[in-house]
Amino acid sequence: MNDRTIKTVNPLTGQEIDSYTYMTDHEMTSALEACHAAFDQWRLRPLPDRAKIISAIADRLEQSTDALAQLMTDETGKLLKDSRDEVALCAAICRWTAKKGPEALADEERALNDGRRGVVNYSPIGVIYGIQPWNFPAYQVVRYAIANLMAGNGVLLKHAEICTGSGLMLRDIFEEAGLPKGLFTVMIIDHDQSNTLIEHKLVRGVTLTGSEKAGRAVAEKAGSELKKTVLELGSNDAYVVLSDADLELAVETCVQGRIYNNGQTCVNAKRFVVVDAIHDAFVERYVEKMKGIDLGDPNEKATGLGPMSREDLRDELHEQVKKSIDNGARCLTGGEVPERDGFFYPATVLVDVAPGQPAYDDELFGPVASIIRAKDDEDAMRIANDSRYGLGGGIFSKDEARALDLARDHFDTGMVFINNFNVATPEMPFGGVKASGYGREHGGFGMKEFVNIKAITLPAKAA
Repeated sequence: MNDRTIKTVNPLTGQEIDSYTYMTDHEMTSALEACHAAFDQWRLRPLPDRAKIISAIADRLEQSTDALAQLMTDETGKLLKDSRDEVALCAAICRWTAKKGPEALADEERALNDGRRGVVNYSPIGVIYGIQPWNFPAYQVVRYAIANLMAGNGVLLKHAEICTGSGLMLRDIFEEAGLPKGLFTVMIIDHDQSNTLIEHKLVRGVTLTGSEKAGRAVAEKAGSELKKTVLELGSNDAYVVLSDADLELAVETCVQGRIYNNGQTCVNAKRFVVVDAIHDAFVERYVEKMKGIDLGDPNEKATGLGPMSREDLRDELHEQVKKSIDNGARCLTGGEVPERDGFFYPATVLVDVAPGQPAYDDELFGPVASIIRAKDDEDAMRIANDSRYGLGGGIFSKDEARALDLARDHFDTGMVFINNFNVATPEMPFGGVKASGYGREHGGFGMKEFVNIKAITLPAKAA
């Protein structure tokens, strides 16, 4: 008898939501084989047919918004309005993929110099295994799954334990929209089983969104099996406020960029590198705004900041704050665990942030802002790139042409936002460099990460 279970807990109340039984090894292998069997049929479906079902998934997601958003909020503590926006983003990804996928994946004909004819074909390769985190229970899944389904692959999901229910609801939504049963499968398995799954010959690629540590481990395991990986890992995104920035816009955007999704987003604005000429004015206004953010029930519209998703993550964040203060940072607001039920942490601002502090060197995955003083614009860009991470970042300047040059030529990240903050859009590539991982999703790029780019050569046409 299998008595191993997962229990999901509401971070607002600490109460159990549901429990789920881990798969046995036999059940895991059977689910993989069923996914491969479904893939073997799906790969032969014409691109327009695949697109039609993906478009239907968008419809079904929108119809399920209330139920899915509520479950995500219950499981992770994210604001209900953010959960609803997340479902809308997932539907938009499906619609964009359905519209652009058939063209992006169509055969390309090329004339060869010697007169022969070439065809470049994008063939699906098989079952793709995704390991996903808890901070965006629907989006993280849709981001890789829809691209791979459009490409003709089968998809497995190992979701974070705390949002197991959201993963299963997505499976049901996909199948209700017409996706063949088994083609998208949720694997309720532990770490050791996950490694065994990566080793299996029917798994052809692995994608992970998670910590730097997890990325290194999965890349090593998949690499030993000669299997391609796509990794989207942590970051410490710097938002640079130059001397000619619109200060009001910069403050407002940087506050939202730090607390969005309760501060638990890989591309949250985390470090704020502000030039000396406007540093003090920025800090004064920024602290005032952060002080006004109220903790509360994520289901209430007036709540500015909900609970963090797990108690241990909250406690780990607090330790990073304390270590930063011990090493010279100053806390201007927040910085203490509130005495109340739920896994809450207040909006926090640290200044005098410098190398050797977690607030400078590491990712603080929660509502803690690290403000760093720069001598001038050149020094600000140096500090922004002084990180082992390279996912996203931002620039605030009234001179957009110059900001574009800085973003293009000097920002060592995969994404740069000029005078705005955003998480992701279906049209633009998503991914990073350095310890933030490799590979790209969205913008058509994700559809080609796990395909066999096949070169087919034919004789020249008869005269």
